[in-house]
Order: sequence, then structure tokens, then C-alpha cells
Amino acid sequence: MASLTVSADNTQLIIVEDRGGVSALPYYQALDLPPMGTPIAPPAHIEVPEAPSQPFSEADMLPVKSALLSPGSVERRSIQAPGLQPLFLVGDDELSQAWLRERAASLLTLNAVGLVVNVDTAEGLARLRELAPGLTLSPVSGDDLAQRLELRHYPVLITPTGIEQ
Repeated sequence: MASLTVSADNTQLIIVEDRGGVSALPYYQALDLPPMGTPIAPPAHIEVPEAPSQPFSEADMLPVKSALLSPGSVERRSIQAPGLQPLFLVGDDELSQAWLRERAASLLTLNAVGLVVNVDTAEGLARLRELAPGLTLSPVSGDDLAQRLELRHYPVLITPTGIEQ
């Protein structure tokens, strides 16, 4: 059924089909909008902070702390994560340093990316990078990953098929 009505601003509204139903007017009234034609006040002035005079550096992201992860033993287990690029988690501690020295060549062969999940200083991060030349090591909190993969300890290697130390 088609009908023709006139709206409040005298423009014609054509209803192509009316299948009944419930009026939407109460929803619009709940928005408490000003009447048509009422001027809208400009938004309040928002103070925009000045851009830093120098770009942020990696040292500005430190220290990195992962509350859910600590150095320790990790039991090997299988996972199904097809397409996942191999990655590993380490910290600035003796266990991670020894693990990196031992596994740097195999991590490089895997093209694994390193996440440094506990590190206090730029010097600590540099020390880890010296142990693993050619590998990417980025400081980042590992708490979200720890929850998703049910991890409690590092160092650990995560591949598409498994988690191992």
C-alpha cells in the first residue's frame, strides 16, 4: 500500500510500503534531540597536546614488565597455529641469556622473532641483542600472549606446531 504524507517541514514523504509494526518515535524521543532548525552549539574547545620535539626511542618504552611471566622451566606441548611465524620469549636474566647463546643459530634458521618480555634498561636489551646477532628482539609485554597460550615461564620458542624450551 503506498500513501503520501506531509512532514513538519512541508516536504513530501512517500511511503513505498507499509507493513504495520511499531512506531520508532519513542526511540527518537529518548535521544532528546533539539527540534529541527535549532542551531547546534559548537563543540567545546579541546586542547591538543604538542607533538614531542624529538621522536620517541625504544628506550622510552622501558622498562618492560610481564607480570604473568617469569624465568623458569617450560614443558614441551603441541599447538595448532598454522601460519604463525616462529617467535620466542626471553627476558634480561641468566636463564634467558644462556638459552639465547645456545639457540641463536637455530632461531636464526627458523627466522624467529624475539619478544623481550622482561627488561629494565636499554643496556639489558643491548646485551641480549649481542647474544643473538641477526635476530629481531623487541621489548614488549608478554602478558596477553601468556594468557592466550597458558604460559607461565620463559625462555620459550613458539612455532605453528608447538611450544618448547
